[in-house]
Amino acid sequence: MKTYLASLLILCITLVSAQTTRKYSNEFMNIGVDAAALGMSNAVVATTNDVNSGYWNPAGLVHLEDNQIALMHSSYFANIANYNYIAFAKPLDDRSAVGISIIRFGVDDILDTTQLIDEQGNVNYDNINLFSAADYGFTFSYARKLPVEGLNYGINAKVIRRVIGDFASSWGFGLDLGIQFERNDWQFGVMLRDITTTFNAWAINEEKLADIQNAIPGENQEAPEGTEITLPKMQIGMSKLFEFNYDYTLRTELDLNIRFAQNNDIISTSFASINPALGFEFGYTDMVFLRAGLGNFQNELQIDNTERLSFQPNFGVGFKYRGIQIDYAFTDIGDQSAALYSNVFSVKLDFSIFR
Repeated sequence: MKTYLASLLILCITLVSAQTTRKYSNEFMNIGVDAAALGMSNAVVATTNDVNSGYWNPAGLVHLEDNQIALMHSSYFANIANYNYIAFAKPLDDRSAVGISIIRFGVDDILDTTQLIDEQGNVNYDNINLFSAADYGFTFSYARKLPVEGLNYGINAKVIRRVIGDFASSWGFGLDLGIQFERNDWQFGVMLRDITTTFNAWAINEEKLADIQNAIPGENQEAPEGTEITLPKMQIGMSKLFEFNYDYTLRTELDLNIRFAQNNDIISTSFASINPALGFEFGYTDMVFLRAGLGNFQNELQIDNTERLSFQPNFGVGFKYRGIQIDYAFTDIGDQSAALYSNVFSVKLDFSIFR
């Protein structure tokens, strides 16, 4: 058992620490926040206009009229992993705003059995310890209106902290740039993530590494490299608002999620891969909302070497009253994609409720 678990731990450290340009580094920062956005398959880069804009497109923060705070929780893999988010934003004046958000994605209470069997071959359960593997993202946002009417921009500075118990930890830093433009009932948005390529530097605990390094004779003799780079990504969105009889609205948005790497997205080239997302929000008196979305279109390779198009449908509802908004999203309905479905709840509070 000790040999197996030790080999597994060193493999995990090697995977997260190898010095390379990764297609999917820091993926926990791409999961998304706010049940309202998740219910629309994340197709919100053009329309986001509240405290959650710090994540989706910081340019949207300029629409804030008062301070706001947002909270979200969701669980993955049968509640093994927990994803938590908190954000705060405030307008500085009628042309600029700032925000801060924190994301934690982690697995807690993992059994460390590397010392379960001592040098004499005896099993000692008192040597079992618990540790967590957690990722943290701290985002600091600034947004401002430009002299051109309807044109706004925003910038994110991100600090990434990743911890694997006492075995390894890393710090990372990156920048995002967002732009929004509005004309009549049309809205457009562009979000450039990791425009500087987010850089993570890992530190390996040499003593812990020595404990497991020779678990398999002749294997795992060298410490893994300690840096990784996250490639830039781009999200482009276009939205249209329809109003019916003053009380009813329908907001639609089409987004294109672009990675500068070749993968199994529905559109894939050696230069970039494009994955579309389509979201709908039906509102009644700006109080009750019904949402739906389609996204994560993938060309999945089957066992017979044929390809099948898969997608992820999402569904959501929301309620807003006097500055308090509660949203719910049910993602991956019918398990159309490889990911497990999740129930997501979020709360948003506008400080105008206290005035």
